[in-house]
Order: sequence, then structure tokens, then C-alpha cells
Amino acid sequence: MDNDYYSIDSILAENQKIQCTFKVEIPDMGHLDGGAERDIKPLSKMQIPLWMAYILIYSDYADFSIPTPFNAKVRNALNAEARSVRLSGLVGQGGSWYGFGKMIVQLLDDAPADEMSRILTKAFRDRLLEVIDQAQHFAAIGTGGGGSANGDAAQMFREGLESVERELFVLAQESAKRTKRWYETTDKSVK
Repeated sequence: MDNDYYSIDSILAENQKIQCTFKVEIPDMGHLDGGAERDIKPLSKMQIPLWMAYILIYSDYADFSIPTPFNAKVRNALNAEARSVRLSGLVGQGGSWYGFGKMIVQLLDDAPADEMSRILTKAFRDRLLEVIDQAQHFAAIGTGGGGSANGDAAQMFREGLESVERELFVLAQESAKRTKRWYETTDKSVK
């Protein structure tokens, strides 16, 4: 995922909310919480979109908590069996779990950032072979995602994938189809 200003994936990842705890009073901004308070008081907790939280955290007006999609329960599930975790269900709006995690890493200090980076990398590596294997399998049996049992299985598998994994799934599936087509059309009577 790019950190490009025009990248839809970046925009969706930055729109995810994180829990911020304010360190200082911020006048006339109580409306951010949707409440009736005029000001944000110190120690107030509020869900803030990541794009807005950057300035608050870097200006030392607020601290943040590691978001739920990266908490200990999710880490334990990923360590136990990464392929069984439905990453798409952990973050909404396009399911960009890796992109959201990458942006959280940028907010963390060195040691926690390294740990989060290891979690993201390990999850990606642990899941990659399954994504490619399933893409090649569904390409080989020729499912178009239609109403067949295999098409339903392919659809269920894709729904559990994160947005980057879905892109890799489509690329691997298309590559397998093209390879099969090429193999079937080449002249086999090579002497």
C-alpha cells in the first residue's frame, strides 16, 4: 500500500478510528465526541480517525491505545493459526488490515513499532502460501465465483481475506488461468 495522497487504500486505512486519551484541555472541540460538552477535558477518551489523531499525538496533546484489530487476542489467534483469522472482519471499510497496521507502526516508538512490524510480516508470510494455493486451486477447477459449490467456497475464502490478500488472490488466479491456457495451446510435438 502506498502512502500516496491519492491512494484509496491509504485513505481508507487513515479513516480507521483509534482510541485517544487527551492529556490537555482542548477548548471548543467537544463536538468531536458527538456529545454535548463544549471542551475536551484532560483524560477524556475519544475515538478519533487516524488522519486526525496524527497531529494530536505528535503535538503531545493525546496518547493512543493499540486498536482492537491488533490486540493480544488477535495476536494469539494469528500465532495459533494465521490462516484461520478473518482479517477482513477486523477492520471495516475495505478491510485494509495491513495498511492500518502499517500506519499504526508509524505512530509507535521503536520497540513497539518493531513488534507490530513483526506481527504484520509474520501474518502476511503465514497466510501468503494459502492465498496463492487457493487461487491456483480455484483457477484450476475453473470457478468463476458463480452459484456452484466450488464457486461458493471460493467466494467464502475471498471474503475472509484482507484487501492486499484479495489483490494477490486475483493476480495468482489470473496467472494460473493464463499458464493453463498457454500450456494447453502450445505445440507438444517438440522433437
